[in-house]
Amino acid sequence: FAYVNLGYTDCHELGPAEIVFMDADGYKVLQQPGKEMKICTFLWIYYGYPTASYEGVNVEAMRYNCGKYLAMRDKDSVHPDIIAGVPDSGTPHAIGYANASGIPFARPFIKYTPTWPRSFMPTNQEQRNLIAHMKLIPVQPLIKGKKILLIDDSIVRGTQLRETTDFLYKSGAKEVHVRPACPPIVFGCKYLNFSRSKSEMDLITRRIIEKFEGKNASEEVIKKYCDPDTPEYAKMLEEIRKELHFTTLRYTRLDDMLDSVGIDHCKLCTYCWDGKE
Repeated sequence: FAYVNLGYTDCHELGPAEIVFMDADGYKVLQQPGKEMKICTFLWIYYGYPTASYEGVNVEAMRYNCGKYLAMRDKDSVHPDIIAGVPDSGTPHAIGYANASGIPFARPFIKYTPTWPRSFMPTNQEQRNLIAHMKLIPVQPLIKGKKILLIDDSIVRGTQLRETTDFLYKSGAKEVHVRPACPPIVFGCKYLNFSRSKSEMDLITRRIIEKFEGKNASEEVIKKYCDPDTPEYAKMLEEIRKELHFTTLRYTRLDDMLDSVGIDHCKLCTYCWDGKE
């Protein structure tokens, strides 16, 4: 946040539903904070600025923690040559993974975004595909013949990662192992509307669930695909892996992601991953 460079310091963090009045002499609390809170976990995973802190937890530090948990789950299951992140938000998750695993971090592509900084922003799918392709420039010596473990903040539609994976293979990558920094997104956000998805069927998870279960799957059936210990979850991941051309695919577990934040789990909104309000 720019106010630090202007000589300002933190003096008070707003609580849930708290209202304060500010003027040149200071601030006055008009409404005390509530006891209950549900803060969007995606603030840390994706759209929070790296220097920002929420509930005392810095975004960049949380992303390092999240990468560490991913590395702990992987252990010796894969043996990549380098760890890479899809810039920008995937990069700190990848650094955390590299630090924990001892596998070197590298940047096999550089982001070039003179127009759209977020490739999900255009409403036209064809334009999103073009942006996902054009925004990354390869560093060929770091790709050719390499086994790459790639971390992105999430998989929503699959547009970016499929384009990025194919681009890595065309640039000479030997393997591309993908590790999203959050669990599969199964429910569209009905609170903040952080993506331009027109319906839940834009989500790659829901399209695959419909493929297996039909158009009228009950919520009970859908939630089986949210549980990493069910055969339904494993079947969905394998279908995503094949559709997006990954060598292997493993998502961050929900409990690991929440532990990475480090505040009480009950204060974190997880609706888009488990449907719990």
